[in-house]
Amino acid sequence: MAALYCGGSGDEQRWWWQAAVLKVDAQQEQRRWMNINRNGGDGNSLVVNEKKEIVPTRTVTGWRVCIDYRKLNDATQKDHFPLPFIDQMLERLSGQQFYCFLDGFSGYFQIPIAPEDQEKTTFTCPYGTFAYRRMPFGLCNAPATFQRCMVAILQDMIETSMEVFMDDFSVFGSSFDQCLINLEKMLRRCVETNLMLNWEKCHFMVTEGIVLGHKISRDGIQVDKAKIETISKLPPPTSVKAVRSFLGHAGFYRRFIKDFSKITRPINPG
Repeated sequence: MAALYCGGSGDEQRWWWQAAVLKVDAQQEQRRWMNINRNGGDGNSLVVNEKKEIVPTRTVTGWRVCIDYRKLNDATQKDHFPLPFIDQMLERLSGQQFYCFLDGFSGYFQIPIAPEDQEKTTFTCPYGTFAYRRMPFGLCNAPATFQRCMVAILQDMIETSMEVFMDDFSVFGSSFDQCLINLEKMLRRCVETNLMLNWEKCHFMVTEGIVLGHKISRDGIQVDKAKIETISKLPPPTSVKAVRSFLGHAGFYRRFIKDFSKITRPINPG
């Protein structure tokens, strides 16, 4: 997208820049959006994030539009399809000789929405009223729907030659050749089911990698040093909410901290 200069300053410039991005999306995203001719404002609304952005800036993946689906989610029957237990998944991955770490392209947008349900995702913006053709972020059942789909596609390989957590796929093998065989089988399945991968975020035939915030290798499970550095730079908590947030970050690695519950008991708000 070409750079855009607007008159004004601060919030005014930010709004016009975001509006330009939104207009480009409205014109180009016909694969994901469909235009709806409708009078009235009963659709879902665009919302700003904590940075007052309607199109949040994401360094790696670009821009993402935020839509308030709370009313739709309240009226939706909840799908409780489970995500994998992280500890069990990491144990199965650890100790392997070679890995391929693959990432799904555009995640939820690979899941089409049934035509009769598309209008439920309707949202209104300055450039019209639109509905999604493919599953957007913000729907309460989106994670369960996506995980169920991935499990259905790759079920015969899960736990024996690969692990799946949402759009993160970890293929493994006890040798280079075995990992290559497992990778080929997985990629063939992707071709057969039109499952797309983001090659820029894929790593092939490596001996270690980061999976769900943990370093996995033939040596076992270790902490991700980048996450430890992030935790160490957190400001001292000054409220109950901040204490809970800190304990959430620290508790992510409780398996590596002996007597974690005992250590944190004095500051645990319960």
